[in-house]
Amino acid sequence: MRIIEEFIKKESSSGILLIIVTILALILQNSALSDMYSAFLHTHVEIRFGDFQIAKPLLLWVNDGLMAIFFFLIGLEVKREITEGHLSSVNQITLPGVAALGGMVIPALVFIAFNQGESFAMKGWAIPTATDIAFALGILSLLGKRVPLSLKIFLMALAIMDDLGAIIIIALFYTSDLSTTSIIVASICLIILFIMNKRGVSKKAAYIIVGVVLWVSVLKSGVHATLAGVALAFFIPLKSKKEDGKEFSLLKEMEHDLHYWVAFFILPLFAFVNAGVDLRGISIDEMFGSVPMGIMLGLFIGKQLGVFGFSYIAIKMGLAKLPKGSNWMQFYGVSVLTGIGFTMSLFIDSLAFNDTQIYHYADKLAILLGSFLSGIVGYLVLRMAKPSVKYKNKND
Repeated sequence: MRIIEEFIKKESSSGILLIIVTILALILQNSALSDMYSAFLHTHVEIRFGDFQIAKPLLLWVNDGLMAIFFFLIGLEVKREITEGHLSSVNQITLPGVAALGGMVIPALVFIAFNQGESFAMKGWAIPTATDIAFALGILSLLGKRVPLSLKIFLMALAIMDDLGAIIIIALFYTSDLSTTSIIVASICLIILFIMNKRGVSKKAAYIIVGVVLWVSVLKSGVHATLAGVALAFFIPLKSKKEDGKEFSLLKEMEHDLHYWVAFFILPLFAFVNAGVDLRGISIDEMFGSVPMGIMLGLFIGKQLGVFGFSYIAIKMGLAKLPKGSNWMQFYGVSVLTGIGFTMSLFIDSLAFNDTQIYHYADKLAILLGSFLSGIVGYLVLRMAKPSVKYKNKND
């Protein structure tokens, strides 16, 4: 329980920081400093070794590079949770699994209902399916002990399942033309990682070196580079031995070391470079367009209907139980919070529409508004919800 509480505390703090940098990005983009902000996003960064080079603006280095580290951390969390954590048994995985499924299917259907028949717009169907765990736990942290730990654990497990779903979606639907040579290099890296894992290699540097080569090859292959982070994570040994025979976990060590960097540097920087929506160029008519409405209502309406509805059916059918110490009102409040898509939704948006700004930032503003509504309403519902009698007496 101590590990879980520390995880939640870090994610909660990160969520508050995300709110601050988002507001800062919006101010910069919509003020006299907008040119400076834009110049920062498009700062040219290049790495060259002879004829080999990777040249991208800073925005893409963050989205393709630093976000690969974020997905690496997600991969570590998923592997640990499935192996020995809160997703390691059928009983534990059922409710968050069903909730996550509903939280992806219904928002996608809402988006499709608005955009069916529009081929380019339909590329954004996965945008409202995401949940930003840092933001959601940040809201929960404001409620203190009014929300039982079991609900926070449920939200954490659901978000991990949600992230796993996002990884699958990115792998299947957001890849471009593939490079055979790069795919071969990436495959060789995966074979090397497999052998290292089976032979019990526990040197962090060895995995990092092969991981960097894997990232570069995936980046050049046409498959999105962030998937390299996930693939690398699954080969990090959960249990290994030091030279003196003492057992330790390389996976847990790397997960612990990365949490602070991801929570307090990578995600805030990602939010800062992606959340700068130019409000001056967005009209009311554009906000009522099919794409913005599909995103906003997918997050705010679709998410809560999917998570709460699928969970309610599973619980009533006896397939799962309501989290210990919680009631239906509290569970509904947490379901609403899952509509905070923010960083993950912005990320999928950048993949779907390639940052073309064809919707004049209306798509990104819809993400912010849908997430904002979900956060506010979810907070108010949980604030008004009365704690269950047993849980209240226990805390008293």
